[in-house]
Amino acid sequence: MPYDHRNTARRALALALAATGCCAVLTGCGASQASPSSGKAQETQQAQETQQAQGAESRPPLASAAPTPTRSPLPAAGGKGSLAGRTVVIDPGHNSGNFRHSTEINQKVDIGTTRKECDTTGTSTDAGYTEASFTLDVSHRLRDLLTARGAKVVLTHDADRPWGPCIDERARIGNAARADAVVSVHADGSAVGHRGFHVILPARVRGGSADTAAIVGPSRALGERIADRFARATGTSPANYLAGGTGLDVRDDLGGLNLSTVPKVFVECGNMRDPKDARLLTSSAWRQKAAQGIADGIATYLEG
Repeated sequence: MPYDHRNTARRALALALAATGCCAVLTGCGASQASPSSGKAQETQQAQETQQAQGAESRPPLASAAPTPTRSPLPAAGGKGSLAGRTVVIDPGHNSGNFRHSTEINQKVDIGTTRKECDTTGTSTDAGYTEASFTLDVSHRLRDLLTARGAKVVLTHDADRPWGPCIDERARIGNAARADAVVSVHADGSAVGHRGFHVILPARVRGGSADTAAIVGPSRALGERIADRFARATGTSPANYLAGGTGLDVRDDLGGLNLSTVPKVFVECGNMRDPKDARLLTSSAWRQKAAQGIADGIATYLEG
């Protein structure tokens, strides 16, 4: 949830957590990390999150308040085997264990132009469904769709480590894999009334170990295709609160983009702090549509 400009959303999130008795403070990808509560309180919170997320699965998805206009059907992207020989890295945003490792994730790492926190906890819905749970679920669905099309898929993590990885390590994993495309999966934590998805693209950055000159163009092409196919698959519209409604937001402050040497984008699938978007994000059927849209976008990009 890379969303630095949202003080209102942070205050709303803090009030919501206080009202429900939650002790841990959730922060977005670009925000400072608050220390977690005691171990007992965290165990209670984790149990509540699991129960709430499971309950959310049974709720039917809602249609977007502002669906995209009807368009002519496109040919199916990425048939079986069409991505053979291609490598895609999927980066599930955050890690559920980050709540219990505030010291580690608060340590700052070099992102080329500055130093920034290793990672954050991410956001959550009012009902307690965490961004980390959402991103891992969508990433698994996306992995399966891409693998079925013949791609080699690498995940930066798979809930197989207690916290992290840090944002610089996430970038290194994509670089080391020599990925044809890297997609970091997220959900935003903005204010109520802020709805829709957006794709974050790398800005032209050069400083220290960061130099995005070679990936700005390819990353934009990747982001444009994902935005188009995501809208078609999910029926949702680009975010109504940033990027002028284009669904494409250029950022120069994200380590995962600044340090990448291969085409990479972040996909913010919706706003977890808005009740209407939250109903979509907590629907397993809608998450499958989200994964399908991202997979179709990647396939159209790689197929040229």
